Amino acid sequence: MEWYVFLSGAFFLLLALFAVGLPVFIAFLALNLAGLFLISGNFNGVTLIINSMFSTSTSLSLAAIPLFVLLGELLFRSGSVRILFDAVDGLVGNIRARLYVVSILLSTLFGALSGSAMAVAAMMGSSLWPEMKARNYDLKLSMGTMLAGSSLAPIIPPSVMAIVLGMLANVSISALLIAGIVPGLILSSMFLGYVVIRTRINPSLAPISDDTSLPLKQRIMLVVKALPFLLIIGVILGFILAGIATPTESAAMGCVAAVVVCAMFGNLNWPTIRNSLRSTASISGMIMIIMACSVSFSQVLNMSGATSQLVQTVTELALPLVLMFILLQFVPFVLCMFIDQVALMIMLVPLYTPIISAIGFDPLWFWMIFLINMSIGGITPPFGYTLFALKGVIPEASIQSVYRAALPFIGICMLAIALFATFPDVILAVPALL
Repeated sequence: MEWYVFLSGAFFLLLALFAVGLPVFIAFLALNLAGLFLISGNFNGVTLIINSMFSTSTSLSLAAIPLFVLLGELLFRSGSVRILFDAVDGLVGNIRARLYVVSILLSTLFGALSGSAMAVAAMMGSSLWPEMKARNYDLKLSMGTMLAGSSLAPIIPPSVMAIVLGMLANVSISALLIAGIVPGLILSSMFLGYVVIRTRINPSLAPISDDTSLPLKQRIMLVVKALPFLLIIGVILGFILAGIATPTESAAMGCVAAVVVCAMFGNLNWPTIRNSLRSTASISGMIMIIMACSVSFSQVLNMSGATSQLVQTVTELALPLVLMFILLQFVPFVLCMFIDQVALMIMLVPLYTPIISAIGFDPLWFWMIFLINMSIGGITPPFGYTLFALKGVIPEASIQSVYRAALPFIGICMLAIALFATFPDVILAVPALL
């Protein structure tokens, strides 16, 4: 069988299995077994898949995933993030488009604390939108700021997607986590700039001022009260940057810091801990079983010879590097509109890794931009999961209005990708300190 027939058949079969509603991990497992049978004519090599699944599921690097998930669950379920909400609201003060700014800043901070875009979008929609609605803020722009801010969660550490990507692409997870800091902050600043300019051009999108402005002293006290939250971010990033701990060890220390912060605010109790652990087990179990059943996908492709043939074909095209970069990033951007982000990474990364090596792109630079591309997919119509998470907590919004709300911020993200591609040091400067 020709390599391109095998490869295209594998992808079409995988997409078909997704389309009929088969769980992602079962789809990958079935595909691996079918591929193994086509290559060897029997299932004697099934031990290869079993060994691969065992090796992946027992990898210490993946232990950071449940720890980061637990950190976010503890903060959100305990209600401690309300302290952070009040602090940011007080810090922004009485300015035009105040709650738009609060929405973006809070989404950025919550993303840094939880790493889950869907969780951030759902929380922002349920907690902030009623206040924005009461003050006559524009629905579409309000939803746009929530979607934009929540899209930063996979980029700014801690990021579960960065850990999965680092594992698949064999890139330093520590470097990939740290590499997201500057791009995440730049994107957040671009979102803020867009909102400020937009409301200046069209003042009807936001009230001129709010009647609930707090005295300066009270605002300062709210900010001071929220300072312990910096302990969590400082512990995670500080330990990694200083080389004191691995991402897994830093995640564990972050959980300890989260427990301390929740206890400080009196929101930590047994039901909160129990529900957080239960939710963490459910989310992490789903991610881990997908990883275990899908990581052998690359091994089946290598056995078939499809990977080496694809690399040879791509390199023989002799396309300009700029065009090659655009092509490699365009494919996941389009597919992310229809396929789960983690599943798509597992499909593409095994194929991309040897191509990136053959072309000579810096792996950290390329995969960081790839991760940003994946995060955009979460807010890209028609099937971005973050869109549906926000729609679920804002019932008065139609799905079409949610789609339209995301479009300007998708454009900003694409502009940012062009910036990061043109100036690689934006991504590489901070990880170089490791």
